Amino acid sequence: MNGTRPRHTVWLAVVASLLVACTPVNSAETVAGGASPAATVQPAAEPAPQPTTTATAPAPLPAVTPPPAPGPYAINLFREGDFVPQYTFDWCVAASIQMAHNLVDDTGGGTWADSTQQGELWELARAQSSDSFNGANPYGWAHVLTTSGMGPYRVVSVADYGTALQTAARAIAETGRPVGLVMWSGRHAWVMSGFESMGDPAKFQDFRVTGVNVLDPLYPYGSQQWGPSPAPNSLLTPEELATQFVVREPRRWSSQLPAGYLLVLPQAAA
Repeated sequence: MNGTRPRHTVWLAVVASLLVACTPVNSAETVAGGASPAATVQPAAEPAPQPTTTATAPAPLPAVTPPPAPGPYAINLFREGDFVPQYTFDWCVAASIQMAHNLVDDTGGGTWADSTQQGELWELARAQSSDSFNGANPYGWAHVLTTSGMGPYRVVSVADYGTALQTAARAIAETGRPVGLVMWSGRHAWVMSGFESMGDPAKFQDFRVTGVNVLDPLYPYGSQQWGPSPAPNSLLTPEELATQFVVREPRRWSSQLPAGYLLVLPQAAA
């Protein structure tokens, strides 16, 4: 026999090589015994819980209550029979003292209106006055009011007209007693018995006086220079009052007070 390899042997070898080439290769690593283990998948770690933040609505702002607006206010001490005329052209202070008594007296002790008493009150006020005209000045006026049981009173000078009206009105509202007005630049005396305003002086610092109740003991005569006397208990506007209630002349009578609008002002009892 020659050395040629049988053809079927070669064919088998080729077929064997083809079978090997076409067998899929398992990429998994073969374990002992020929078995391939199943792939193990580790679960992904759960994220750590985050703190829960609850949105809180801002607290509502408190409602702003607007301040009350000042309204009309009025007080008047006058009653019928309180007015007293001055019996001479010199006794305006004494007549004003009598009217002040009548405005505040609630004892039923009778009206002060006698002419003899008026002369006595004038002498008392004059004795407490220092006046180049030998009359009764506001210091004597305040002194007799105080010592007659209507006090305490004091004399004040206010530079500004509007402030003077506020000062007088507030004193009436706080004390329930009238105010003396030094008129005609220091020559005459009136009584302020009440007022009207926009705003209660006890509640509003900047209340506005709109009317002033006055008693002029010289009524019905008045003055050619200063004008007619208003009827008793007349309600004058600030503009009307200003025609006769003016700044006191410093030379009119001796005083350490600065020039201004003079008031004989009631004070709260101590």
